[in-house]
Amino acid sequence: MSCRLQDKVAIITGATSGIGEATARIFAAHGAQLVIAGRSKERGEALVESLTEQYGARFMFHAVDVSREAEMAGLVDACLAKFGRLDCLFNNAGAGERSSVESVTEEEFDRVMRLLVGSVTFGIKHAARVMKSSGGGSIINNASIAAHRINQGGYLYSGAKAAVSHLTRLAGVELGPHNIRVNAISPGAIATPIFWGGSSRAETLSDDENAGKMAKLQGNLAKATPTPRSGLPEDIAYTALFLASDEGSYINCQDIIVDGGRTAMFKLNCWRSCWQRVFAVRHPSFWQFCWQRLPIMVSPD
Repeated sequence: MSCRLQDKVAIITGATSGIGEATARIFAAHGAQLVIAGRSKERGEALVESLTEQYGARFMFHAVDVSREAEMAGLVDACLAKFGRLDCLFNNAGAGERSSVESVTEEEFDRVMRLLVGSVTFGIKHAARVMKSSGGGSIINNASIAAHRINQGGYLYSGAKAAVSHLTRLAGVELGPHNIRVNAISPGAIATPIFWGGSSRAETLSDDENAGKMAKLQGNLAKATPTPRSGLPEDIAYTALFLASDEGSYINCQDIIVDGGRTAMFKLNCWRSCWQRVFAVRHPSFWQFCWQRLPIMVSPD
């Protein structure tokens, strides 16, 4: 295996499960030195131990609440103290929510926006101050197809992810002259325990129960995209690997959708639905009108 991140130093938030853990394992396999950042000390230290057994002592865990700027600043400083540089930050931490226009509360707004938008905003801010002094780097933000299509997440979640997508472009333009690339990945429906309560809920279930839920989920997701399988955490991790590596050195200000074609299917269904509603239902005579005049409309005379 080629080591596409050899000697690079990366921070991954939300790295103790799901997409974050998959990314940590793939980055480690490609030579990166890693700061595994998350809330669960138990899971974080277990992951560091596992990676160290496989690849040697080039990993550390740092407990962090990404919704607080001071803790994001401390995370970057801890990386600098341990490894002396920072080449990549993957702002991956987050959580879903199911609010609506009329159900949203002030407390929920503050919590969701701090977690999903604040973590990205201050992650970019503090990573940039270190990357500027070392000649550049790559910042990757976890967005979502909910930023691009309705009915893919809660009201606040979708709005927050749209903000992440646009913050990515704004930051990429401002930081580009410093050789700092800022990109986002918008995952589709990726099969992780977040669909049945997240990693904390999964830990309360048996291996067989989790395996059963995962198999059912993957089967359902495979039916919801043109690509006949569910999305996996590794699909996002390998996209992040490309963006973090020198192979992605000319990619900046982009939001890359990784969804098996799901959003394209939404477009097709939307147009089909609109045409059916507007013309076939409300104006059934429209088609007869066009058909009768078609020879005139296409006549070369």
